[in-house]
Amino acid sequence: MSKIRVRFAPSPTGFLHIGGVRTALFNWLFARHSGGSFVLRIEDTDRDRSTDEAIQVILEGMKWTGLDWDEGPIRQTDRLELYREKAMDLFHRGLAYWCVCTSEELETRRKDAQSRGESIKYDGRCRNRGISEPTEQAALRFIAPQEGQTVVHDLIKGDITFDNSVLDDLIILRSNGYATYNFSVVVDDGLMNISHVIRGDDHVNNTPRQVPLFQALGFSVPQFAHLPMILGSDKARLSKRHGATSVLAYQEMGYLPEALVNYLVRLGWSHGDQEIFSIKEMVEHFDFKHVQSSAAVFNPEKLKWVNAQYIRNNEPQQVAEALMPFLKKAGYDETAIAKIPGGVQALIPPLRERSETLLDVVDGAAPYLVESMPMDEAAATKHLTEAIVPRLKEFADAVEAEPDFSKETLERLLHGLIERQGLKMGKVAQPLRVALTGRTVSPGIYEVMALLGKERTLQRIRAAVERAWART
Repeated sequence: MSKIRVRFAPSPTGFLHIGGVRTALFNWLFARHSGGSFVLRIEDTDRDRSTDEAIQVILEGMKWTGLDWDEGPIRQTDRLELYREKAMDLFHRGLAYWCVCTSEELETRRKDAQSRGESIKYDGRCRNRGISEPTEQAALRFIAPQEGQTVVHDLIKGDITFDNSVLDDLIILRSNGYATYNFSVVVDDGLMNISHVIRGDDHVNNTPRQVPLFQALGFSVPQFAHLPMILGSDKARLSKRHGATSVLAYQEMGYLPEALVNYLVRLGWSHGDQEIFSIKEMVEHFDFKHVQSSAAVFNPEKLKWVNAQYIRNNEPQQVAEALMPFLKKAGYDETAIAKIPGGVQALIPPLRERSETLLDVVDGAAPYLVESMPMDEAAATKHLTEAIVPRLKEFADAVEAEPDFSKETLERLLHGLIERQGLKMGKVAQPLRVALTGRTVSPGIYEVMALLGKERTLQRIRAAVERAWART
């Protein structure tokens, strides 16, 4: 196998998990780094739990994160007859046998072995019965080696040695005729010429079962790389109690896909002390020498920090494009957006310094997208006082009289007012901020007025003045 070929093979039994995306990412980076191929395979042989909806969710998650594939999606349910043919080939070559033990009998023997402290595995009683054409329900078992050792040369964990005496005679065809996971995976990896199997280390114990199958089927054994698990803050396996685990949930929460990918690549891989990577840098530097063997801990706050870096440092137009669906979902139509001088892109520079997610940007954008901004009553009571409202009216009159609405002009007018009245900047700027946004926190006051434009700036100051006078 001179060409690198890797695969991501999710089971469509639910959402695309964060851990699955990290596995897909490491496969994708290795393929792109080495000029190889990345295959997407859908392992949907669990007919009771696999759904077309789940497959669509997987594809959407992959597309959102930018992990494109070179081949696929290939569905295992389209290959069922192929698995049966390969299984029967093993049977005809004397490498597999029919087992007629019932599930009840197997469960009884498992409990007996457990009570005696013995290894819990199939006892092989059908191995030498020579059943060629079973007349009752039967499963096909592979004759596993029982002597010697299986050594797996793992690219991350190093050599892992397994004693063959503990291997089970694995069922490769169930009594219903469907291939089992371990068998179908080996057939697919072999026929697809997969050179490297990169997966989570929860699959380590499957590897000694699969290696003999590769050999029995005449396939080259791929190289293995088992990635460390992702744990929650309590060092337990990452689950819903630690926060969202679905990749598309992070899309809904306002994370940028490149930020999530950047965060996930650092869960188990490093390149010096660098934290923020472009996709090009990830592809250029990725290797297994710097993939850690110990588990990684998922830190939602660190993810937010990474996302904030991307919001602050990406081009405003790029962030604006990602923001648009969130604005529409929040109910802002094209008419509201059109009122902002410079459009959505103009929102990004003044709002992103205080934003960790796109939802934060949407919240910060609210004052500039509505005709009448809700007023924080406590802020209005504190800042829109009887003493200050005449100053606001004076400023509004000065702005209205000026044909120019530039920052320089606004700054000159406001500073002139402050000097004439002998006031401090904060004594005027904060009431002005509340009048314009209904809030005590916003971008700089001149940026606020630029986003509102002259007409809405004047409307809001005068409305705040009227409101304050009506209260007195």
